[in-house]
Amino acid sequence: MKRQFVRSAAALTLSLTLAAAPALAQGEAKPLSEKDDPQLVGKRDINKGQINFYSLDKEAALGRQLAAEVDRQAKFVSDPVVTEYVNRVGQNIVLHSDAKVPFTIKVLDSDDVNAFALPGGHLYVNRGLVEAAENEAELAGVVAHEIAHVTARHGVEQSSKGQIVNFASIPLIFLGGWGGYIAQQVAGLAVPLGFLKFSRGAEKEADRLGAQYMWAAGYDPNAMITFFEKLQAKDKKKPGTLAKVFSTHPMTGDRITEVQGLLARFPERAEYQVSSSEFGDVKSRLVALSASRPALGSADRGRPTLKRRPQASDGDGSGPETPERPTLKRRDPTAADEPADTPSPEASERPTLKRRAETDPGR
Repeated sequence: MKRQFVRSAAALTLSLTLAAAPALAQGEAKPLSEKDDPQLVGKRDINKGQINFYSLDKEAALGRQLAAEVDRQAKFVSDPVVTEYVNRVGQNIVLHSDAKVPFTIKVLDSDDVNAFALPGGHLYVNRGLVEAAENEAELAGVVAHEIAHVTARHGVEQSSKGQIVNFASIPLIFLGGWGGYIAQQVAGLAVPLGFLKFSRGAEKEADRLGAQYMWAAGYDPNAMITFFEKLQAKDKKKPGTLAKVFSTHPMTGDRITEVQGLLARFPERAEYQVSSSEFGDVKSRLVALSASRPALGSADRGRPTLKRRPQASDGDGSGPETPERPTLKRRDPTAADEPADTPSPEASERPTLKRRAETDPGR
């Protein structure tokens, strides 16, 4: 009897313990791993255990080659205030990242809401992205995501995995011939797809790292999520208008949920930077630049009109002056023909003069 009682009590205790375990797990936040802890940014090796056939030097050389192709085709924003500001925002995030290479940041004169990064630290931000962002933190979120792709070395990692699958592509890659890759137009530029469209796992890692870099740089990391959510909402209302940013970086629902769960475990901060007056000034300059485009276009179209006017007025008798000249000519002959039509007074004078001239030779 006692044994049955002990067994029953032990079973009851075990069941209560198992039932209470999930509640305790929900109450305690899961500790952050080394790769997810924003306080360890710059103090860890996020590339440990990565399949990669490229050294940092080879990756830098590859990046320079690809960036040179982009620079030859691209049209850049020349406003120094805009370029300096975007570069400063990006370099601040690079400073608070796991980057092992210096970054070169340029602003493309494109309406597309997009940004992309190439191996070796070459980052391109479209003018349309700055115009679409409502504050500096939203701009920083996209920039941080792109910087994360470079720090995680996703481009060369993906290339290395491709080489394992298809060894025939190795000579093409190391000789610099990237014909094995499908070209995709991004902001009007031909960029190898392998360095812009990453796997789902790579995109999730860039999300997690980008959020950490924003936190470390003092920005509200939630701005990255809210910006992509707003873009998705706009794209649903008018499909295709923002397809560029989603073609290479589709922010799916599960990715948003994962980042939100990660942000909930971040250390508390007293305050975050959301925006600045400088962001408003830069955005206004870009909007003014965009608004001036149609005016310049109409002026160009007006130039041929101005050229036609002098050509018509310069006419050598065939221009708009030709109707006036016949009018003047008609007046002269009519004045001369009037004596012929009215022979009474003037005709009598002319014969008188002719008769006097005839009498002289007849003498």
